[in-house]
Amino acid sequence: MLYGRYEHTVDAKNRVFVPAKFKEALDNSFKLTYNDFNKCILVYSNREWDKYEEKLAALPTLQFEDYIREIFSNTVDVQIDSQGRIVIPQFLKDKVDIQKNVLFMGVGTHIEIWAQEVFEEKRKSINMNEMKKLMIEMGF
Repeated sequence: MLYGRYEHTVDAKNRVFVPAKFKEALDNSFKLTYNDFNKCILVYSNREWDKYEEKLAALPTLQFEDYIREIFSNTVDVQIDSQGRIVIPQFLKDKVDIQKNVLFMGVGTHIEIWAQEVFEEKRKSINMNEMKKLMIEMGF
């Protein structure tokens, strides 16, 4: 399980350090894609990506073809360089409004990379009382 929150800075060449804790789980190469629902980049180990790809393949093509197209056409392979960094492609940075400061967040089976400002805005919209109520209803 991936968890934790780490702040980093993207440099002028779109490079960013991968948190050491996450590097072990990802190996040297992995996938980046984006989530338009939450406006963040999703990071999948190759093993987790294979599982996700299987789920996508099981979706009814007619109803989900636009979603499937969007995911696959915006997914890239990245590798960690000798300094422990990856390059975030400009088109992904643009989709999720990354300028300089980013948050790497472990969310179980994958990692999310957020523009820090975008995440802070999203956080303001979360109603924790409603969330607590829902969790209680579900038996937590």
